[in-house]
Amino acid sequence: MRRLRSLAIVLLLALVPMGAAAGLALVVGYQHYARVVDEKFAGRRWDFPSRIYSDEFLLHPGLDLDASGVARRLERLRYRPVEEAPRAGGEYRWTGDALDVALRPGARGRQATERVRLALEDGVVRSVSDLESGEDRGAVSLEPEELTGIYEGEWEGRRAVRVVDVAPILIRAILVTEDHRYFEHNGVDLVGVARAMVANLRAGEVRQGGSTLTQQLMKNFFLTSERTVSRKLEEMAMALVAERRYSKMQILENYLNEIYLGQRGARGIFGVAEASAFYFGKDPRDLDAAEAAMLAGLIRAPNAYSPFRSPERARDRRDTVLRALRKAGDIDERALEEALARPLDVVAPRRESKDAAFFVDYVKRELAERFSESVLTTEGLQIYTTLDPLVQEHATDAVQSGLAELEEAHERLRARADEERLEAALVAIAPRTGAIRALVGGRSYGESQFDRATQARRQPGSAFKPVVYLAGVVATEPERHITPATLVEDTPFTWRYEGQEWTPRNYGDRYLGEITVRTALEKSSNAAAARVAEVVGLDAIIDLAERMGVESRLPSVPSIVLGSAEVTPLEMVSTYGVLASGGIRAEPFAIRRVETRDGEEILGEVPVFTRVVSPAEAFVVTHMLEGVMDAGTARGARARGFARPAAGKTGTTNDYRDAWFIGFTPDLLAGTWVGFDGDERLDLSGGRAALPIWTSFMAQATASSPERSFLPPPGVSLVEVDRRTGRPPTDDPSAVRIHEAFLAGEEPVWSDPLDIPGVAPARTAPATDAPRRSKSGVRPISFAQPSAAR
Repeated sequence: MRRLRSLAIVLLLALVPMGAAAGLALVVGYQHYARVVDEKFAGRRWDFPSRIYSDEFLLHPGLDLDASGVARRLERLRYRPVEEAPRAGGEYRWTGDALDVALRPGARGRQATERVRLALEDGVVRSVSDLESGEDRGAVSLEPEELTGIYEGEWEGRRAVRVVDVAPILIRAILVTEDHRYFEHNGVDLVGVARAMVANLRAGEVRQGGSTLTQQLMKNFFLTSERTVSRKLEEMAMALVAERRYSKMQILENYLNEIYLGQRGARGIFGVAEASAFYFGKDPRDLDAAEAAMLAGLIRAPNAYSPFRSPERARDRRDTVLRALRKAGDIDERALEEALARPLDVVAPRRESKDAAFFVDYVKRELAERFSESVLTTEGLQIYTTLDPLVQEHATDAVQSGLAELEEAHERLRARADEERLEAALVAIAPRTGAIRALVGGRSYGESQFDRATQARRQPGSAFKPVVYLAGVVATEPERHITPATLVEDTPFTWRYEGQEWTPRNYGDRYLGEITVRTALEKSSNAAAARVAEVVGLDAIIDLAERMGVESRLPSVPSIVLGSAEVTPLEMVSTYGVLASGGIRAEPFAIRRVETRDGEEILGEVPVFTRVVSPAEAFVVTHMLEGVMDAGTARGARARGFARPAAGKTGTTNDYRDAWFIGFTPDLLAGTWVGFDGDERLDLSGGRAALPIWTSFMAQATASSPERSFLPPPGVSLVEVDRRTGRPPTDDPSAVRIHEAFLAGEEPVWSDPLDIPGVAPARTAPATDAPRRSKSGVRPISFAQPSAAR
């Protein structure tokens, strides 16, 4: 007995340190796992890619739904038609005299789904009202379209969401499927473990792991997917620690944002918010029982149960979850039957469009100047841009179809093996704000990512001439100042400068003799433009061009007046913006604002405006450019059916390597360039190569807006003249009568006091104002007042 007592004492003395060691190990292990879990929960749990969005689209009274492509816009945003009144965001219904829409959150200031009715009359919106209350809403916006995300390493698409912003039925579907005792266990469910062991013994292999939702989260956060005992024990230990330190709701929220739910190309779909948008085009709070069941069913094997790859398996799996919901009492029998009868109702995956790829690259270059790469790839910034997706779609279509048309008509332009292909660029802006609405940098982003709209410097040719004539209009010295009626010699001409000579030649060596400035611009006479430029002066022209938006270097040589200096299409479009906006330069911009993941605005792009010339001076040149469209080198646009008031100018380089057209309506300005990247000749004018692309684009892009004319501002007089002479018309039956725009006080009058039969005498200018010709061959029409006095 004494011997047994002694043995017991020895064993006890041996077990005490062992117990102490075990206890110490448990404490150390707990502290280790607590530190690991705390770092994850308290720190950054995920890297969120920044996302780039288009502009919003305003739905307002007076909007023509067909012309503005609202049906196509809804399709691009993956809205789906329903027969009943739309309930969840992303649904709409046509009723004949109205369009009912459940607008998703996402538009500025809209935090929840908004249901509205657009009352229609002949397809035009008559009013916008709340669908339930009937309260007038004035105008509402479609949410912007996601263009792309900015990723680094693995492409994980994820949107963080709070538990309270998730439909309760989705949470219940996940719990009955993955962990129906979630609120009863402490992180490890021994009942579930026992159940899994029995199932595995019966199957003869490991089929179930008995993992709780908390264990799954720990595995996804910290561990691998290998099925080993050591990994399982570590997972259980971390789950126990997590449940002691964090609430059930905190753990559940992390799980809802962490779970992997499928694949979209190279991008993984993570979290219920991303999955709700991907599969159903909905916010997670708007999901119904059938939709929630499908998402919950994906958790076990997202790709095996994908509704796009295996719709039958996905439906069977969904139905299994629905029956589990019924068994748990979360839905009644009627709801079960209705849900089982429904198809999967997933929306078609949004095709990764390359329409806006060049624009996106331009935005990324802009962002790189403001944010580090790590911020852009991890902080989940929301970047809202100026792009109109439908206008961009029209631009891409116009470039691709226009190039195909040129290649079809001219066999020599078709690329052969190892030869570079014919290229084009197009950029469109809202002239009064500078917002870039569309940008195409080439015929195929897949073939070449080089952005010819913003990075390629090419000679603009005659597209530069409006700058020359505007410089003459704004000149204050009488000997340098011109009007549309100023007479200039269109004859061979040599410009001598700095011991050198430069002789511009007209197309086909055709010259018209003495013509007005209007005719010179409409017919794109090189000799006449050069004569005007010599009188106005290179310094004045270069200074004006730079103030209008040309940032590339302009050498002080005469040939720049015919567009010999290389510039980008965006620069030229920006330059024309001064004319289109009434003399104000609006710097082009692509980013409207940048917000944090939580919606806090951290960058707002404020348009930059600079007065360059007066509204009257801009209008005088714009009025002449309207003549280019109607009677000049761009009249091909009219022949193709583009009848809206518009102004613009063709551009063709002397070597026929570059073809341009830049033109605008009161609301939209666009420029196109066509050519080869290398030195190969195009051998087509701007009117034949670039103008058709511009016309096709503008016809579609402006279809939704009412026609507006260019209205003369104060300080402009419209005077009837003979187009041929720039003077008041006579009884000559061959006179071509037009209304010409002049700065007030510069209206042309007869200097010859002779009475003209049948015409009332005009004001007679003093003898000192008699017509004169400078040595450069520019002869101003007499003014009612000397121009220096204006």
